Amino acid sequence: MKLGKRVNLKRQPLDMYKVTLHTRRRQIIRRLIQIIGVIGLIGTLVIGLYLWHAGLLTDQMLLRHMIERFGLLGPIVFIGVQIIQVVLPIIPGGITLAVGPLLFGPWLGFIYNYVGIVIGSLLLFQIGRTFGIPLVETLVPRKIYRKYIDKLNGKRWVNLFIIMMVLPIAPDDALILLTSLTKMPFKQFCWILVLSKPIGIACYSFVLLYGFDWLLKIFGM
Repeated sequence: MKLGKRVNLKRQPLDMYKVTLHTRRRQIIRRLIQIIGVIGLIGTLVIGLYLWHAGLLTDQMLLRHMIERFGLLGPIVFIGVQIIQVVLPIIPGGITLAVGPLLFGPWLGFIYNYVGIVIGSLLLFQIGRTFGIPLVETLVPRKIYRKYIDKLNGKRWVNLFIIMMVLPIAPDDALILLTSLTKMPFKQFCWILVLSKPIGIACYSFVLLYGFDWLLKIFGM
C-alpha cells in the first residue's frame, strides 16, 4: 500500500506538468493564429488601399478586365485562397466573400465562393476528425467551445447545425470543427454543407457587395 501511494505521489506532479505543457502549447498556437489573422487583415487593407488608389475599386469593369487577363489562373487562385482561409484564417472570410462577386461578377463570383468554401469546409471537418479534441480545443475560441460543447451529443445538434450553416453570421469554421467531434457520418455532413451553404454565401457576399456600392454612391465615388 505504501509503495502504491509513493507511485501516485510521483505521478501527480508529472501529470500536472503534462497538463500545464499542453495548455501552454495551445495558448501559443492560439496566439500564433491571432497574429496570423492580424497580419492577414493588415495585408488585406494594404492591398485594398492600393486597388483604391489605382481606381480599381471604384471601376468594377476595369477591375474585371484586369482579372480576365489572367485567364483560368484567376479563378483557380481565388478558389485556392477561399480554401486556405477556411482551413487557416489568414484573411477574414467576409472580405473574400465580397471580393468574389466584385472580381468575377455576381454569378461566377458566387460559384467560386461556393466551391472554395465547400472544399475548405470538407477539409476542415476531416482535419478535426483526424486530430480530435486537442486540435479542436486549440483552434476553436473558448467562448464558442464552451457554448456548444455540451450540445454536441444531443439529438437536436444536427438540426441546429443545419440552421447555423444557413445563417450568414454564424461561426461556421468553429461549428464545423466541433461537429467533427460527433458521430455524424462524413456523407451526411457533406450533404448538409452542399445544400445549406448557398443561402448563407449568397446573403453574405451580395449584401457586402451592394453595401459597398451603396457607400460609394453616398460619398460620390
